[in-house]
Order: sequence, then structure tokens, then C-alpha cells
Amino acid sequence: MERPVFSVTELNHMVKHLLDGEPALQGIFVRGELSNYKIYPSGHHYFTLKDQEGALRCVMFRGQASRLRFRPESGMQVIAGGRVTVFPRDGAYQLYCDTLTPEGVGDLAAAFEQLKNRLYGEGLFDPAHKRPLPPFPERIAVVTSSAGAAVHDIVRILRRRYPIAKVILLPVRVQGAEAPPEIAGAIRYADKWNIGDVMIVGRGGGSMEDLWAFNDERVARAIYQCTTPVISAVGHEPDVTIADYVADARASTPSNGAEIAVPDQEELLRWLRGAGDRMGHLESRRLDALRQRLEELSGKRVLTDHLAYVQDKRMDLLHLQQRLGDVAQARVGDKRERFSALSAALDAMSPLKVLGRGYAVARGEDGRILKSWRDVSAGNAVSVTLGEGGFAARVEKPFRRKKGEA
Repeated sequence: MERPVFSVTELNHMVKHLLDGEPALQGIFVRGELSNYKIYPSGHHYFTLKDQEGALRCVMFRGQASRLRFRPESGMQVIAGGRVTVFPRDGAYQLYCDTLTPEGVGDLAAAFEQLKNRLYGEGLFDPAHKRPLPPFPERIAVVTSSAGAAVHDIVRILRRRYPIAKVILLPVRVQGAEAPPEIAGAIRYADKWNIGDVMIVGRGGGSMEDLWAFNDERVARAIYQCTTPVISAVGHEPDVTIADYVADARASTPSNGAEIAVPDQEELLRWLRGAGDRMGHLESRRLDALRQRLEELSGKRVLTDHLAYVQDKRMDLLHLQQRLGDVAQARVGDKRERFSALSAALDAMSPLKVLGRGYAVARGEDGRILKSWRDVSAGNAVSVTLGEGGFAARVEKPFRRKKGEA
């Protein structure tokens, strides 16, 4: 019997037909480790699933890949669901993936952790970047659904706690694929046009899927770039979203977000009353002190006798004049005595006193005092000054005084 001979293409199509006809291979789930994971510009994802003993080529087309909540990476343990068939051109069978789920956790949980770790590394959760909430806001912007119960709870509590604040609602969808861009756009709009002094962003409770819009990176970055302080009020107390990490303050519920945003008017009134009482008490004590001071001053002599101060100062002035006069006289007496002593000393040293005792002063023709017999010669004219008057003379003969002569 002659065996049929197939071409390569025919054989590949035959295998493909067999695999496509096997129901167990059309909705199969395969557990393995991602390896050599690549995303091509076309949007298709190509990778290999492997375990300790084998490997399986896989592909996920752009349509299915766009629905992934997390970012697959080589080394992750996953469960891939899809169908097994042959690509006739290559003749190799592979798994065409429709779903890809991290093993041990859901895809949403994996996506949440991946985004949280990445944004944390970029500094979006840094406490230094968080802005303080205004203590007395005049306008409050609320970004949430206009149809949910959360907005009614927020408005009700704001009206009860702080009715003087104006509430501006920016209605957005808070669930579904359209929700993240709407929420991020409303946040940017409210911040750009300074709609409120503080902003509440949130929604009521729900599943992780329901709250997923607040785990979107676009919403997180819009909150981070916002200059208006933002309160994240998403879900119930156990619910935690990426928006909670980025926001300036986290509220456990939308109602709690309203409580955080504004002060309580009852507490303010109590504080104001207490402040008024304290101010009145302090003012009363100040008035009592002033009254006591006035009574003390009213008994002062300066107030009972208007000229007493002038008279006291006049007495001080007279006393000061007396003291100045005494000091001046004492100084003049001292100067007079010193002058008399100096005059006596000077008079004692005067050459006229010497002349008065019988001595004379002789001067030569040039007016210089003659001190020695050698200063003159016979025939020189000299002038002699006596104690009283004097005379002119001519030298007949100079001579040297002998020892013992007066």
C-alpha cells in the first residue's frame, strides 16, 4: 500500500486542524514562569512559559494585552489561559493567550503593588511634598460622582460642620474605563482655576474593581502636580488606593473627608466663647490694675499741689547754684595763692633785685653783657646799669681780678 506524501504546509495545517479540534486545548490554563518577555511596537506580547523541564512559546495579541491590569515581567510566576494551536508558517505550536494572571494574587493586586512601588521610587509619596490643609477654607471643590451617595454625605456634613464654606461639585464618573481621565481632568481643572481652597476627591465603597479608577497612574500624577491641598476620600476605612498615598491627607470615608476638610462650627463657637471669656477676664484685671494705679497717683503731691514740682526744682536749682559758687570761689582762691607763690619766686630771681643790692651790669658797644676782662680793651665804650639808672664809661685799662679780692 502506497503511503501518502504531504508537503510541509499540508502537514502543518493537518496538525493545526487536529489541535483546533481538541476541546481540551481551546480553553486551557498553563502555569509557568515568564521568560524572555517582549512587547513589540505592534502592541503584541511575545514570551515563553517555562518550568523545570520544559518551555512553551506564547503570544498575546494587542487586543487581549490592552486589558492587562499589571505589567508582566520576566521571572514572574503566572497562569496563562488561552488556546493551543500551530502557526502553519513556522510549524511550531504555541499558546495564544487570552488572559494572564499572577499566580498567588489577582492581576489587580499585582498591578497595585507594581504601580505603588514605582511611584514610591519616583518620590510621589514623599511626606515633604504634602501640603497642609487650610484651617478655615472658604471654597471646597468636590471631585466625585453626582449620582452616588458619597456626594450627599459630603455636602450634608460640610453644611452641618461649616455652613459658611461654599461647596463646588465637579461631577465625574468614578468607575469604568472613562473614569480615570475624567477624574484627572477635573483635578487639573479645579487646580488651574483655583476652584477651591481644598479639594476632596473620592467615592463610596466597593470592590477593588469598583475603586480601580483611583489606582490609575493618571489620577495619581494629577494629585501630585496639584498645588491645591487634596484629601483622598475613597471607599471604606480598610480600602487603600494609590490616591491615598499621593494625596496630602487620607480620609477613611467620604464623610470623614468632609470632616477633615473643615472645622466644626460648634467647636469654633465654644473656642470663641472661651476666648471671649479669657479676653474679658484679662481686660478686667488690666482695668483693676489701672484703677489701682490711678488711686496711687491721685494721692501724689504733684497732683494735689500743682506748683510743688516747680518749687522742688527751684530749691534744687538754688542748692546747685550755691554749690557751684562755693566750688568756683575755692578754685579762684587756689589759683590766687599759686599766682602769689610764682610771683614771689619770679621776683626773687629778678636781676633788678641783685642790682638793688649794689651790683651793676656792664655791656659792651654791641649790647652784650660783659662777663670777663678779656671782653674789653682799653678805650672801649661801655654802658653800666645800676639798681637805679646807669652811666656810660670808657675803659682805661682792663685787669684780671686777683684771688681774695671782692
